[in-house]
Amino acid sequence: MATFEENAPVLERPRSAVTERSAEHRIERIDITHHTLPLDPPFPAAWDSRPRAVCAISVVRVTSDQGAVGIGTGTALDGIEPYLDLFVDQDPLDVARHYEILSNIDFHGCRPWPLDIALWDLAGKIREQPVWRLLGGMSGRVHCYASTGVLRDGSALAEKAVELVEAGFPAIKLRFHREDWRDDIHALESVRDAIGDRAELLVDCNQGWRMPWDTAPPWTYHQALVVARELLPLDIYWIEEPLHRGDYKGMAALRNALGIRVAAGEMTREEHALRDLIDWQSVDVLQPDATLTCGITGLASVAARAAQAGVAFTPHTWGNGIGLLANAHLFVGCGGSPWLEYPCDPPDWTAERRDYALAEPVQADGDGYITLPDMPGFGIELDEDRLKKYRAD
Repeated sequence: MATFEENAPVLERPRSAVTERSAEHRIERIDITHHTLPLDPPFPAAWDSRPRAVCAISVVRVTSDQGAVGIGTGTALDGIEPYLDLFVDQDPLDVARHYEILSNIDFHGCRPWPLDIALWDLAGKIREQPVWRLLGGMSGRVHCYASTGVLRDGSALAEKAVELVEAGFPAIKLRFHREDWRDDIHALESVRDAIGDRAELLVDCNQGWRMPWDTAPPWTYHQALVVARELLPLDIYWIEEPLHRGDYKGMAALRNALGIRVAAGEMTREEHALRDLIDWQSVDVLQPDATLTCGITGLASVAARAAQAGVAFTPHTWGNGIGLLANAHLFVGCGGSPWLEYPCDPPDWTAERRDYALAEPVQADGDGYITLPDMPGFGIELDEDRLKKYRAD
């Protein structure tokens, strides 16, 4: 059984309370604030038919009776308030106990996983270790792929891809969501012609889920098969969410039919469903986001299961800088590969927009790496003045 022993990696989810530490720190209170940054011009996300006029985030702070504060972020957490008393006066290091309660809350209502993120940040501060080291990682250096989010015409998309290659990224993710998938293929052909073999290309088909107001059906297996066949000559590294998130059999068949890598799992809600994606051999790449699904605690176990099955583990992390840092710690702490998602599509989506909650944005270097700070927890430094300015509650 793994526990938060001093300087020891946490490789598996602990299953019982760490009672010997209960006298050191207790959870005194949990505070949740909401913030909204106006976006002018709005961000035209490929997967959303409504351009986004604001960037909304929620910040969770878990404070111990010794004054240590853990920080997390993610969804609006609507409906979690009645359950916060279940954590107050508890040992913050008892991540197994907290995980089970958060899983129950997830079943009954909201996605509560930003609270798990905050608990791990607090654990790192109590143990005076970065989270990636608590998880067993050997280095805080994270290789990233550039993840775009805007639909552009072929020439503009090609220019953007060249820009990202010259910025040092080893791979680029492009979006499919035009009215006619043939237009998606033509745009992708322009990109491949422009960059040659200087970077890998990843394609996000965005068929796994829809925004609440989007009633378009996902592709059928045969539609996905036709698109995938067109992608083969373009040497695509992976095809992401080509089918509905629950079509395990279809994804497995698509992999077997063409030998193309399939990636999925970013919005899969529960740990058992992620295990099913692995056990059905539906994916080559598993992409759960710790701010949306299972937190650090649950996904550490999922990552280990993926590794045993030969499935790459690389969290989705199209959110703000706090979530990016949390998923980056998870990625290197659990041996993720081959690269971590780095949302990057200027001028529409910049590090400054994405990371407005932080004192400094998370920046990739000229080789496509981000380097995690060797600070306790996630190394989060909030810009409290900016958060106060854009507070929404």
